[in-house]
Amino acid sequence: MNKWLISLAVLLLVLDAGAQVTPSAAFTEDFNDSTLHNFNYASRGVKDDFKWKVGAPSSAEAGTKVLLFKIDPRDSAGAGRGPEIISNRYTHFGSYSARIKVPDVRKVQPNTGAVVGYFTYSEDSLLGLSEIDIECLVADPHILYIGTWTGPKGKLQRIGRTIDLSRGTILSTIAKIGYTGKPTPLTGEQNLPETVPVIPDFDASARFYTYGFDWYPDRLRWWMIHPVTGEKIVLWDYSGSPIGIPQPKSQYRVNFWYTDNWGVEGNPKSVERPMEAYPLEVDWMKYTPF
Repeated sequence: MNKWLISLAVLLLVLDAGAQVTPSAAFTEDFNDSTLHNFNYASRGVKDDFKWKVGAPSSAEAGTKVLLFKIDPRDSAGAGRGPEIISNRYTHFGSYSARIKVPDVRKVQPNTGAVVGYFTYSEDSLLGLSEIDIECLVADPHILYIGTWTGPKGKLQRIGRTIDLSRGTILSTIAKIGYTGKPTPLTGEQNLPETVPVIPDFDASARFYTYGFDWYPDRLRWWMIHPVTGEKIVLWDYSGSPIGIPQPKSQYRVNFWYTDNWGVEGNPKSVERPMEAYPLEVDWMKYTPF
């Protein structure tokens, strides 16, 4: 066997070994206990126990215990600098959901630059980035940002949709290359549904809401549960193209971090360093593989 065939055989063995890492079985982390069962705490920022607590009493709902994150004004800007939990095992194609209440900062500091991220994320040197997210910038808790990042470093691909649920308005549905690439509007099967219903008084900081996404090899569907009717409201059902749909397994996460360069839609000034330890509450997180 020549050297090229030997090298190819070694590469295939490495890839096969990576593929054999068994993803997690189904689980629900309800955060009632004082310890994590399916996640580990991770942060590259200031190390301080006050930034997170498991089994903390909810400030918004009597009798509910939550994962409590507090953003630290001492932390520098950047994802991963604030409090974050990451699943112990990889997850893959399946259904993801969580019940979350973001902090209300508008009376104290309306231009706070802070992001609540509910997402999957992993980066493979060969297969590139695998990220699916639902994000809320606390400066305007009426708006959700949903989408993915895929591709190798230096050639990242973004698909994304921005929605104001309090008005039932889809602000944009786009694809772009890189963080600063020019957005291209999506159409057809990549832009469904073309409308979303109004959720009267939707405010992600006023109460808990259940958010989720379903990850298939050829389709992604983001959704939330109507707080009154219990109906599953589809926010975006993306298909019709392999572009933007992650294929590698990933890790399940939630984080809370300071951004100094991403202002909320309609308010570019909302990039101020948080002045207080604003609280994020997560009631539970669930994963069911397909």
